[in-house]
Amino acid sequence: MRSEAATLERKSWYKRHEIAATPWLFLVPGILFFSIYVIIPIFQSFWISLHEWDGLGEKVWVGTANYERLLGGDRKFEVSFWNNVRWLILYLLAIPAGLFIALFLNQTVRGIRFYKSMFFFPFVLSQVVVGLVFSWFYLPNDGLFDVITGWFGIDIKGGVLGNPNTATYGIIAAGLWPQVAYCMILYLTGLNAVDPEQVEAARLDGAKGWKMLWYVILPQLKPATFIAFVVTIIGALRSFDFIAVMTNGGPFGSTRVLSFYMFEESLSEFGFRMGYGAAIAVVLFLLMLGFILYFLYSMWRDEREAR
Repeated sequence: MRSEAATLERKSWYKRHEIAATPWLFLVPGILFFSIYVIIPIFQSFWISLHEWDGLGEKVWVGTANYERLLGGDRKFEVSFWNNVRWLILYLLAIPAGLFIALFLNQTVRGIRFYKSMFFFPFVLSQVVVGLVFSWFYLPNDGLFDVITGWFGIDIKGGVLGNPNTATYGIIAAGLWPQVAYCMILYLTGLNAVDPEQVEAARLDGAKGWKMLWYVILPQLKPATFIAFVVTIIGALRSFDFIAVMTNGGPFGSTRVLSFYMFEESLSEFGFRMGYGAAIAVVLFLLMLGFILYFLYSMWRDEREAR
């Protein structure tokens, strides 16, 4: 016994704590990079938002002046904020659409691999490419959309992207195409993990159709639904690429969202107001954080009630 205790004492600290320490050795690089490229920039944005700064010269402390200007009647900010609300509401349609496509593709029918490839295809395309394709699709007179609506006698003045009343909705439709594909992939993965014994037991009890979906399938898809909500909300609040490619904020600034307005104020030729751009970024971050914390709390509450 004494010889064993002496041997243990002679071992290095790592050997004595190998089981507890090894996971942290793998985690440290990730935590370090996450802190440098995510956590620290968040606090830097908060700090910069309290200054007036052009990105090169000295920062001038202005306190909450940038936020007071944002909330005190900045028309561009109001338009951007309400456009983001539209994006949020309509973008969430990607979740039920992705679910129903996944349910359709989760069948063993002839040619299902081809159908899966076709629905998966938008996900592998760059958002810039998708934006360009839909820009051509919406072209006045020559675009396919204009041709189709012409068959029904519908004439959108200036085209979809040239009309302030329709431009935002046209861009959202373009964004929904790959987002639905992403949600579909999440739900297909979730459906592969559904317990077949529960499904069979429900069938024996007479459950089918909507009852089967609501009471048996959907509860087992909660993790996939949570990820779909978080990713969709983040995508809706960012939505920079599509706007930059398709309208560049026009016509007449009607398609601006907070991320695009932040870019305009901070880095465009008319901006270089880093402090004001950082204030917009902080507002956008708080919106994202609020939604994500709500869904995290909902999942934690459901798991606690299930115990």
